[in-house]
Amino acid sequence: MMVLVNITARRYGTVNTVSERSNTMSQDLVFTVEFNIKPHAREAFLASLTQLVTAMATEETFVSTYLHQDAEDANKFLIYERWSEPSMDAFMENQLRGKAYRDEYEAQLPDWSASPRKISVLRPLGLWQSQ
Repeated sequence: MMVLVNITARRYGTVNTVSERSNTMSQDLVFTVEFNIKPHAREAFLASLTQLVTAMATEETFVSTYLHQDAEDANKFLIYERWSEPSMDAFMENQLRGKAYRDEYEAQLPDWSASPRKISVLRPLGLWQSQ
């Protein structure tokens, strides 16, 4: 089970199928990143991730990010990201390479991690919004 960190829960109403959604959402690159962090590194990881996300939010193609923490294991985290990038390859080229604000975080992540991060690219199937 996951809990939300630093966001407000919303109630959802009707569903829109993929064809009914706006083109913007269907064109966004959406992915999750799962982290399993060593207990002694949790605070340093969260502090660095917060700085990273704050810097990411200034990027032109950034849409949104949600950070979650597992309700049963405080060392497991999931981040949900939306970008106006056409593909993961474009994201890697435009957002990961040559971004100085990512360097320290990326260098420390292997030492903080109990296992390698897992990235999953998502395909939109439906959208629920409050009415």
